[in-house]
Amino acid sequence: MNEQIEQIDKEYVLHTYSRNYVNFKKGINATLFDENDKDYIDFTSGIAVCSVGHGNKRVADKIYEQILNITHISNLYAIEPQAKLAKKLKELCGYDIRTFFANSGAEANEGAIKIARKYGETKFENKRYKVITLEHSFHGRTITTVKATGQSSMHTPNFAPYPDGFSYHNKIDDIYNAIDNETVAVMIELVQGEGGVQPFDKKEIQELAKFLKENDILLIIDEVQTGVYRTGEFLAANLYEIEPDIVTLAKGLGGGVPIGAIMTTLKDIFSPGDHGSTFGGNYLVTTAALEVLDILEEVKDSGALAETIIYFNKKLNEIYENHREIFTDNVGLGLMRGLRVKDADTLALVIKTAFEHGVLVLKAGKNTLRLLPALTISKEEMNEGFKRLENALDKIKQD
Repeated sequence: MNEQIEQIDKEYVLHTYSRNYVNFKKGINATLFDENDKDYIDFTSGIAVCSVGHGNKRVADKIYEQILNITHISNLYAIEPQAKLAKKLKELCGYDIRTFFANSGAEANEGAIKIARKYGETKFENKRYKVITLEHSFHGRTITTVKATGQSSMHTPNFAPYPDGFSYHNKIDDIYNAIDNETVAVMIELVQGEGGVQPFDKKEIQELAKFLKENDILLIIDEVQTGVYRTGEFLAANLYEIEPDIVTLAKGLGGGVPIGAIMTTLKDIFSPGDHGSTFGGNYLVTTAALEVLDILEEVKDSGALAETIIYFNKKLNEIYENHREIFTDNVGLGLMRGLRVKDADTLALVIKTAFEHGVLVLKAGKNTLRLLPALTISKEEMNEGFKRLENALDKIKQD
């Protein structure tokens, strides 16, 4: 990377990331190119964001056309693509919902918690405000969503005091005993992403959803990472055959533009002034998201997504079987996959060596190698990416 750019970054950007100083200049689907024109197969898609790949011309054309007319006005006026996107989300998920648009997953989860708190304030004689989440969960980086996240390492004294009303439990079964007369909601990911690509048992989730509904406790499903066809269906909740009260989306919805969404069956819970966003759901992001959804709906309906999932997981399983001295388990759903690594030091070495061999992979939890490719990744890109990953693992063994 240009040393001058690295120096500028280090001098002027807050040091919140442990960066890898490569300067990507161009992307085509699941392939990235740096300033020296070296290519990398991207098995990360910007941490599940670039759902339709890099440099997607259909999305770029729609964005360009929209920006030439209106980029932003504000939510004081009706926004045509926002209204159409809300309608599209209802059709794709199959629930009777209304949607609020935000700018990120953390904002979407904040909004979900606000909905739960208002429900708890207005529906019951005694105020209900407590939200139960799970250990190893991840719900965002704001003060409230950090507190909702079930990872003690994120609750450092640096940012205290945190909002109260959150508790964390190790297993789904533990949730039942944790509920009291101040519990308003349970908030979970159906596949824990940052927590190690860990899917929950379908029957267990269905029983929990039924119990919560019978007891007027809201079920919030955080689909920031699992949503928008990442697990093979539009929502992981569709795959699990449940109907949550609130679903949050972000990441893959915009294909790279910042957008979040709170979808809820509590269609009249908010009144004007209860919640808002300056940028949320503006012309630019909702136009992009509509095109992303059109593309992905075509990919799903044609059978191409199912074929990609089968092929990707076949190749991933070959890696797993060939390197059992490095990997201890193969986990995940759809194109949200993970390989458990024997220890954290080996995981760091795998990610570093893979990068040197021209393939991008991620970490999840303490010891999971995470793979989140574009949903449009080609067979050729999969073959090349796994070939490079195989070479990287062979290099580690030789050393």
